[in-house]
Amino acid sequence: MKLTSLVPLLFLVPLLASCSEQKQVYIVYFGEHKGDKALHEIEEHHHSYLQSVKESEEEAKSSLLYSYKHSINGFAAELTPDEASKLEKLEEVISVIESHPRKYETHTTRSWEFVGLEEEETDGDEVQRHKNDVDDRFRVGRKFLKQAKHGDGIIVGVLDSGVWPESKSFSDKGMGPVPESWKGICQTGIAFNSSHCNRKIIGARYYVKGYEKYYGAFNVTANRDFLSPRDPDGHGSHTASTAVGRRVIGASALGGFAMGSASGGAPLARLAVYKACWAKPNQEKVDGNVCLQEDMLAAIDDAIGDGVHVISVSIGTTDPLPYSQDGIAIGALHAVKRNIVVAASAGNSGPKPGTLSNPAPWIITVGASTLDRAFVGGLVLGNGYTVKTESITAFKMDKFAPLVYAANVTVPGIALNNTSQCLPNSLKPELVNGKVVLCLRGAGSRIGKGMEVKRAGGVGMILGNSLANGNEIPSDSHFVATAAVTPTVVEKIIDYIKTDKNPIAFIKPGTTVYKNQPAPLMTGFSSRGPNVVDPNILKPDITAPGLNILAAWSGADSPSKLWVDQRVADYNIYTGTSMSCPHVSGAIALLKAIHPKWSSAAIRSALMTTAWMTNDEKKPIQDTNGLPANPFALGSGHFRPTKAADPGLIYDASYRAYLLYGCSVGFTNIDPTFKCPTKTPPGYNLNYPSIAIPNLNKTVTVKRTVTNVGNGNATSTYIFSAQSPVGVSVKAKPSVLSFNRIGQKKRFKIVVTVRKEKSHKRMNETEKGQYQFGWFSWTDDYHVVKSPIAVSLA
Repeated sequence: MKLTSLVPLLFLVPLLASCSEQKQVYIVYFGEHKGDKALHEIEEHHHSYLQSVKESEEEAKSSLLYSYKHSINGFAAELTPDEASKLEKLEEVISVIESHPRKYETHTTRSWEFVGLEEEETDGDEVQRHKNDVDDRFRVGRKFLKQAKHGDGIIVGVLDSGVWPESKSFSDKGMGPVPESWKGICQTGIAFNSSHCNRKIIGARYYVKGYEKYYGAFNVTANRDFLSPRDPDGHGSHTASTAVGRRVIGASALGGFAMGSASGGAPLARLAVYKACWAKPNQEKVDGNVCLQEDMLAAIDDAIGDGVHVISVSIGTTDPLPYSQDGIAIGALHAVKRNIVVAASAGNSGPKPGTLSNPAPWIITVGASTLDRAFVGGLVLGNGYTVKTESITAFKMDKFAPLVYAANVTVPGIALNNTSQCLPNSLKPELVNGKVVLCLRGAGSRIGKGMEVKRAGGVGMILGNSLANGNEIPSDSHFVATAAVTPTVVEKIIDYIKTDKNPIAFIKPGTTVYKNQPAPLMTGFSSRGPNVVDPNILKPDITAPGLNILAAWSGADSPSKLWVDQRVADYNIYTGTSMSCPHVSGAIALLKAIHPKWSSAAIRSALMTTAWMTNDEKKPIQDTNGLPANPFALGSGHFRPTKAADPGLIYDASYRAYLLYGCSVGFTNIDPTFKCPTKTPPGYNLNYPSIAIPNLNKTVTVKRTVTNVGNGNATSTYIFSAQSPVGVSVKAKPSVLSFNRIGQKKRFKIVVTVRKEKSHKRMNETEKGQYQFGWFSWTDDYHVVKSPIAVSLA
């Protein structure tokens, strides 16, 4: 928040008069290093720029927060708007980025069994497989984990809120020595010393300079955080253990829910922790963390220098940003040059279109879908109506209780649009005591609603989804007996309350149920395309489990993340694209272990072209509205790592290919060895495993190249097929590709043409600017290499 909104009104006029002198943190970005300077020379070079706009050398040095030296060429410093403007005008400066604490946010087990990785670690412990095996259709390539050595030798860097090192998920039992390629450190701090790193957590760092510039010197009481790599709230531990956590037998959430084996996707991969997200001062942890851009960029720069193979980022922008203003996009591009694969969450702002984060084509962007597991309880109304509900609440009701609608039992003065929301101090105790309250989702936290019902004396809560939430039910450990229900059920309950003189309800406790079909479903919260930064790149890339995921938790935080909650859990159920991203990061680690020479683009291609687009019932994956989900929700589909190890063909792209693509969107002068050509190719010609064409007028020809990576016989013939979007035709030239060796490349063109027929049906279905979707594939006797298409007509 800017200073002008914090001071009393009488100071406003003189403050505005001197606003040009206000200091703010800016990132000054120069692109790639030339490679002709030592690390200390780079920092001196950055100081020289500050000295050119500061009044003294002392002021220049004191203003510097970070000098990015390993790969990213730039620095973060306190500058006035005038100083920032002067630096931005310099020819060698690519961009000057103003930092802000609300610019980025975190995007807040059975999941690995669901996608076919159900084998145990090979650490000598014989463990019986869980009786709830997945559908046979997902159990493809049972030796995949052994082939990948469970990720051993791969280093995954997790950029988040830190780690809880005592968790069993981060044990180094049976693990070999730290990889010789590792160059990182174990940074000590409050409640974190060198002994907290081991052969599993091989490195840990924290970045707080940007955070402290906004919020002042670190205050343990206000921050409720640790000035160290230790995780204060669970988010970082949850994401890290989802990606690379060890297999832990008998893990469960409070109340015994989701009991089973908790494991990361690559349980023998090594973990490097980069803490750049911090608790908001004097706020509930449930309100989320703050991640400063300058801190994150420093973390990515160090991760590149430390030698990680994968970077997992469950963080994104609150609003879409051009690549030159997006710290994650900038850092990821430099990582890709070093063949580091970067996966990032799509965001939790769905189902509204055009809301996704991390849209850069060199990032693997991950949406969130559901598992086949549910926590099924029950709700019984006095009229006999009974419905299965979602619940992981340990509290139980002994008998029926009176039922009320929150909107009818609020205190005076509550805004009309908030009366149904059960916001803090909104309910009238004398009207709620001993009753079950129907609260609706929308404003306020889900956990907070249950807290308010308990405060007012209620014995139970029915938490009703809004239409925007659809049928997805996040599971929370509430403080009263709770049943979560869909919008259709909400309507029935409200009608019952209105028509019955003495409405009553009984909430049954939940139990864990597996093979809950159909699964997967797309979640409503998962952010959607189209890609508003560049609509020529289809995003998200893929979807993975992100609803009700069980993983490791922080011992410094309760399952609800509320201060008043004194409960402690080793494992917790959490929801968001923050949870789906590390699923893909774990899969990337396994693929890197199997194919160490594959590029970041090759791994993306393998994951995307082998993804499922159907659910357990072999029907299209559904969206929250009950209709088939389109690629702006699920990308290429639900990830299937066991098939990605042998995709047949890949769409590869080099670092220089991304630089060439940058020419099409004004993201230029990144690398001193690369200059944009006089004629820039269109962005849709980047060799990507999907195609997006906005505002199609007549015909567009898209160029692609595939590389043969098929296992076994190097001789293969692939045949083209397509399901064209409504209103256009999709053809390939040539339509047959023949290969006679591994590594052989073949070029082809996809010709997308507006259909000539002018039927009213076509015109009605394909209105101007409205996207239509389809797919195309290359198929041999074994592989199906499938890609989605999104087209809108001009």
